Amino acid sequence: MPRDIAPRSPACTCGRLRRATRALTQLYDDLMAPSGLRVTQFSLLRTLARSGPSRMSDLAQTALLDRTALSRTLDPLAARGLVAIAPGNDGRTREVSLTRAGARALRAAEGDWRKAQRAVEDTLGAPRLEAFIATLAEIEKLHPDTLVRGAPGSAAIAGRPVHAGRRAGAA
Repeated sequence: MPRDIAPRSPACTCGRLRRATRALTQLYDDLMAPSGLRVTQFSLLRTLARSGPSRMSDLAQTALLDRTALSRTLDPLAARGLVAIAPGNDGRTREVSLTRAGARALRAAEGDWRKAQRAVEDTLGAPRLEAFIATLAEIEKLHPDTLVRGAPGSAAIAGRPVHAGRRAGAA
């Protein structure tokens, strides 16, 4: 490998982050088990609680998920009556909304989620956790859809092709 493009670290950033994500997800899922929600489901319910009813495509974009992954997370929530999925205004879209049961489940799960948050903070310490969250926000800017929209920080890899299966400006 030419010296000018050699990586500074032999560790694969993506591989390590995926491993860390699996470990963190397992921690949250274990501590949130009494609530009956997985952390991925909890996160989507929180997003819906904050944003209100959302088109599937908008929710997928907000969560940085493809529509298939979003559906896999939403379907069990819909089956439990925690979210409602209805046709959108034009018939080509679907809209997702939090139900009353979903809002109750979200409130009930918050204590378990806080336990998981505290466990992470106890391990990392508050200053490192804040720095880590800031770093994660920067990493999220590397998502191809974010780069296509021209988000701040995208200039470092401008001109990079859009991920296969994604269209520029797709919503």
